Amino acid sequence: MNTPLTIKETQDGLKSKKFSAVELVDLYLSQIKKYNSEYNIFLTVTEEEAYKKAKDLDNEGIYSNPLSGVVTSYKDIFLTKGIRTTAGSKVLESYIPAYSATSVKRLESAGAISIGKLNCDAWAHGASGENSDFGPTKNPWNKEYVPGGSSSGSAAVLAANMSLVSLGSDTGGSTRQPANFCNLVGLKPTRGAISRYGVIAMSSSIDTVGSFTHSVDDMEIMFDVLRGEDGLDGIAKDFKKREIKSKFRIGIAKEYFTEGLESEVHQMIDDVRKTFEAMDIEVVELSLPHTKYAVPVYYIIQPAEVSSNLGRFDGIRYGNPRDNFGSEAKRRIMLGSYVLSAGYYDAFFDKAQRVRTKLIEDFDNAFEKVDAILSPVSPTPPFKLGKNTSDPLKMYLEDVYTASINLAGIPSLALPSTFSADKLPIGFQLIGPNFSEHNLFELGRRYHQEINYKPSVAF
Repeated sequence: MNTPLTIKETQDGLKSKKFSAVELVDLYLSQIKKYNSEYNIFLTVTEEEAYKKAKDLDNEGIYSNPLSGVVTSYKDIFLTKGIRTTAGSKVLESYIPAYSATSVKRLESAGAISIGKLNCDAWAHGASGENSDFGPTKNPWNKEYVPGGSSSGSAAVLAANMSLVSLGSDTGGSTRQPANFCNLVGLKPTRGAISRYGVIAMSSSIDTVGSFTHSVDDMEIMFDVLRGEDGLDGIAKDFKKREIKSKFRIGIAKEYFTEGLESEVHQMIDDVRKTFEAMDIEVVELSLPHTKYAVPVYYIIQPAEVSSNLGRFDGIRYGNPRDNFGSEAKRRIMLGSYVLSAGYYDAFFDKAQRVRTKLIEDFDNAFEKVDAILSPVSPTPPFKLGKNTSDPLKMYLEDVYTASINLAGIPSLALPSTFSADKLPIGFQLIGPNFSEHNLFELGRRYHQEINYKPSVAF
């Protein structure tokens, strides 16, 4: 296992002339050229643009921006001006956007060097990376296993050391689950903390912009660059950084330890709990009584919004005809259209929204007692490619520990912890109240310091 650079190490190396920005691009491109055909991580590589930005930085010799010289990549649902954006779907196979997403512009304005666009489940529909119309992404830790989804390429790209940071999205766990399957830090931010402008919409009341890094420090830098109002997303807003707590209290919901949670994941959570307690952090049991309704509520609201959002892709103004939609997109369009149809709206969609309010109330009540909640991210370690593809319902149940957080709109930080008996990454998540990201970073940082965690890549 190799140790990847951090953002600080990257910038220190550039400032001391240990290496140049061009040499960094050389490094990551060599990894891409060596491994991409085998692991199917990039859909588009922007080699020319990366070298141009790197040369400009080296010529200026000023690396003072927060992400100067940091090589980044984007899940292929982020619009990038003049660069192909497919959403992992044949419908948009040749689509070239006329503008870039706010999050793309913010990273690049902060000095980041973009190196390309990443494979993902088509339209971000999936929990494994196997629903991409361009073929599945493979997990760099073991190519017989999935890297997680839907932000499959966004996690695999860091595990394969093809870029230092990346952007994904998180609508039902699509950043946190791949982060945990690939030994990474992944953030699902508070809904409204980061603008969604220019990100192809999946489920508009649930979507968030996710980030992947190797360390908590790097994630905090990314978040501070990305967050805040842009005047283009009606829910994005500025917020004052909360005072960092000196003493924390963590809760564990008894509802999270039910049938289906594999023993290795359960053991990992027990070990994490003991670590926090050894750090003099109190860990208490609590109840989130409506947890069992999260997945059914999610798979009513989300397909309903998917069916509405995908209506714009008619093959007339841009893109290819609708017969290019894959089977998962068609399944969600049909489910969504059904629950929104006359006679069924009240029985399904309206009732799901009311139960969603109960899920939010559960979290609100919990955060009156604790500062954060410790939870698994997935009920299982990474699973083999093809294992769940014939059973969509089983794949949907991968969201059992993540979907409620998206429905509530609160932040969650996925953290790598250990490896399974099969030498595959396993991690956990820390869930917090709205706009508590910086306190989650502090907790995650303390945990990693306690276990002497060292970031690593597969090759």
